[in-house]
Amino acid sequence: MSTPAPPPITADYPDPLWIQAADLIREEVASGVLKPGMRLPPERRLCEQLSVSRVTLRKALKALVDERVLSPSHGRGWYVAHEPDKEQVKEWPGSLESFSETAARMGLTATSRVVAATTRPASLDVAEALGIAPGLAVFHLERVRMLGGVPVALDVADVPAALAPGLLDVDFTTASLYAELDRRGAGPVRSDATIEASESDVAIAAQLDLEPGKPMLVLRQHAFDRDDRTVLVSTVDYVGERYRLRTGFLR
Repeated sequence: MSTPAPPPITADYPDPLWIQAADLIREEVASGVLKPGMRLPPERRLCEQLSVSRVTLRKALKALVDERVLSPSHGRGWYVAHEPDKEQVKEWPGSLESFSETAARMGLTATSRVVAATTRPASLDVAEALGIAPGLAVFHLERVRMLGGVPVALDVADVPAALAPGLLDVDFTTASLYAELDRRGAGPVRSDATIEASESDVAIAAQLDLEPGKPMLVLRQHAFDRDDRTVLVSTVDYVGERYRLRTGFLR
């Protein structure tokens, strides 16, 4: 069965070719171009469409099988999985994508309860993290991120106001911060991140409907655009029992 050809990927992009290939196929599945149970085009045609080698393509396909996005059929090809594995709800990818993009890929609806959305002077710590002068305006956003109405994380982000004007006018109960940055030419393309275990304090527990002291995974992230400018710094406190990070390593 033929499908519209996705745009070719490029070696100039920061991500490895196999990750770009996997992202494109994943987007086709999430958008409904590739539907559950549909067989992908033959590997030779996919290689031509994506402008990658068969080795690169198979690495991308294997990653999507591990994510339960695709299912292999020996001697017949690769198929879109019929439905997401329930365990996948707790699993975030190792590639850079927004909370909303991850939810959409898994067939879920992401919403947010906005705790704070304001412009304020950058503190010394925030200014240092963003690489701007202290006191310059930053857009500060705090949200409780939810899937199916269930609180999953408390997301606190700061963006240099000069890079992304107009964010105060955006309704972030449903809008994606990454998407809004993309529209303003400041979309993140890579990030540096650390993850550590912690316990929920009283304030975080109250926002996430938890008992204080429950285990959390804390993600601290610096995101950069194509010009290597820091466009966002954030701290995301994930409920430990509702979140699992998946990543990979290359030697």
